[in-house]
Amino acid sequence: MLGNTHSLGLDQCAELIKAIGSEVTVLLRGDMGNGKTSVAKTLHEELPEHVLCMLDCSSLDLGDLAIPNLSQAETEKYVSFAVNEALGLHLGKPVIVCLDEFGKANPAVKTALCRFMLERQFGTLSLHPDSIVFATTNKGAEGVGDLLLPHQRNRIAIVDVRKSTAEEWVIWGINNGIDHSLLGWVKQNPQVLQSFEDVENPDDNIHIFHPKAQRESFVTPRALELASKILHRRALFDGDTLKAALAGVIGAPSAQDFYSFLTLASKLPSLESIKADPNTATLPDTPATKCMTIYRGLAAIERDWVDAWMTYLLRFDPEAQALFVKGALNEKYPKRKMMMHNSKFCDWAVDNGWINAEAVKKGV
Repeated sequence: MLGNTHSLGLDQCAELIKAIGSEVTVLLRGDMGNGKTSVAKTLHEELPEHVLCMLDCSSLDLGDLAIPNLSQAETEKYVSFAVNEALGLHLGKPVIVCLDEFGKANPAVKTALCRFMLERQFGTLSLHPDSIVFATTNKGAEGVGDLLLPHQRNRIAIVDVRKSTAEEWVIWGINNGIDHSLLGWVKQNPQVLQSFEDVENPDDNIHIFHPKAQRESFVTPRALELASKILHRRALFDGDTLKAALAGVIGAPSAQDFYSFLTLASKLPSLESIKADPNTATLPDTPATKCMTIYRGLAAIERDWVDAWMTYLLRFDPEAQALFVKGALNEKYPKRKMMMHNSKFCDWAVDNGWINAEAVKKGV
């Protein structure tokens, strides 16, 4: 679509804000629940010396930004203002300020923040020159109240954020403890992360939010993260309760579809059997169970059984082997260094052209 011609992924947005955010306020505009706010966490991980300041603009009134503070000089009294600490103006050090849900803010709040977004000042206070400011908002077509006036838009750089693909979300999920069965379901059903802008008829994709359909719950990356938290506790309640809870976050059609997929998890080989004898442990026999086994391995693997896992992995088809290695080599995978110090893993990666021998020596 024309509106998405220049849209960026979340990692690209973080790179842009890191580069220009000290001078230009970037407003990230994208689908609800797609992770726009999470860019703040990404920036903070890359700039740990900065203080992270989060301001939920949708919950504020004008008086929440600053309140009068009566002061007195030698000859006369005057009014100064005590500023909201979430703007980071009082810290005197580099900060990352995320003006979350800026488009939904009270009109007076938007007006009051205009100078802060343009000049990094509020009243008589200024941010540290290395500070970064960015904002987030939803797409106007979603109908959730996001609106900016021309003079407000002219002070910032509005960047459209594209919807994360299923592959991108799965990689993120591997690195953030998302339930392996949910990862497998999204891998097999990438349409659940489609943007409504790519679906003219809402009946063509019953899993997602669509402004032409009234759906109480639906799939977004945020909803999937909530679903994963439910799945981590599923041993504490029965199947009907699980389906009801999942329906409450990803919608009834998606919950039913996923629950059917979840029954496949009972056919997965146990991690204990793989550790004990990787040459005889049961191999999954469907694409779905292969995905779940690979993702579970990425999440659970530890140094003392990498050799056993690699022996087991070699019994898979090349596509499944590549799925594991791609996840293990991802720069954000927390166990990447551990894998890079295993000779069997490195031998596979070199023999199959994923990395070169020089990279193995350097441990990169």
